Amino acid sequence: MTDLILVPGMTVLISAFDEVPEHHFEIEAVFDDCVTGHALTGPLAGEYGEPDIELIAEVISAP
Repeated sequence: MTDLILVPGMTVLISAFDEVPEHHFEIEAVFDDCVTGHALTGPLAGEYGEPDIELIAEVISAP
């Protein structure tokens, strides 16, 4: 998904990693290798995170 233009306010699907299942994530900032924001669903709901851009599986909604 690295060819996608990511912007703050987007909701994306983060692929499962380690023992964390896939979940929706709202982007607050975009950097070269990661995004920052908060998990919206799953066991990390409400938690701040910095997932790698490669973990983005799809865009759920755009601002």
